[in-house]
Amino acid sequence: MKLVIAIIKPFKVEEVRTSLDKIGISGMTLTEVRGFGRQKGHTELYRGAEYTIDFLPKIKIEIVVADDMVDKVKSMIIKHSASGKIGDGKIFVLPVDEVVRIRTSETNEDALK
Repeated sequence: MKLVIAIIKPFKVEEVRTSLDKIGISGMTLTEVRGFGRQKGHTELYRGAEYTIDFLPKIKIEIVVADDMVDKVKSMIIKHSASGKIGDGKIFVLPVDEVVRIRTSETNEDALK
């Protein structure tokens, strides 16, 4: 099992979620986060005063999937979140040792269904 973490632009969330649902991903965790990479933030003007926004709003998606689903999940996230511009985001894939569904005590692959 793997934990797929994707950091994407907020306006791409619904498109990514819909595409993942179509390949059988039934659950995920979304978190509103702020950060920057090469994008380095931007400058805005408010009531005549200029200020810099260093941390930009992003969405962090976390999904635990079976090993054989990782490539499909990555492909869907890339396909439906890429604009070709700086700030599209990143995908991280980490190993998961164990998953337990609290309600039923099911473990690992059974807990993912």
